Amino acid sequence: MFETLIIIAIVLAIVVAVVLILAASKPDVFRIERTAVVNAPADRIYPLISDFHQWLNWSPWEGRDPALKRTYSGPERGKGAVYAWDGNKNVGSGRMEILEASLPSNSPSKVVIKLDFLKPFEAHNTAEFTMLPQGGATSVIWVMHGPAPFLSKVMQVFMNMDRMIGRDFEAGLANLKTITEK
Repeated sequence: MFETLIIIAIVLAIVVAVVLILAASKPDVFRIERTAVVNAPADRIYPLISDFHQWLNWSPWEGRDPALKRTYSGPERGKGAVYAWDGNKNVGSGRMEILEASLPSNSPSKVVIKLDFLKPFEAHNTAEFTMLPQGGATSVIWVMHGPAPFLSKVMQVFMNMDRMIGRDFEAGLANLKTITEK
């Protein structure tokens, strides 16, 4: 019996060591990016991104908690606009603030957002939306990047963050495409 416990302890120690080694080999930063071509000009897409009130219409996370508590502060839209949320385990809680918002008359148009997650895990990232004109269409590029602390690296051993979050980005871009191509 004692020998069996020793063997189990050794196997567990090896498994933990392998997970920690794999986690340590992950990069210190992450980047998730998705792109969609929308058959609409940037000036039709830009207001949906630069005004957090409009995210209710296209964000892939808005429908995941019907009781989500939202607060808005700062300017109505553009630089300085703030959106905070507090919800269930599917959305957690956090805060976004627009740091940069270049108008569609600029090419490319860009919205840069400071993204702070508080629950279920604390994380501080940057989200960027870039709108590049392509004839009568616009290429919309949605990027999120930031540091990958060790706990994040351990999670990445077991789940593919790019695939998991990338699906949400794809859904959000598809929603933007549907709304703006009407």
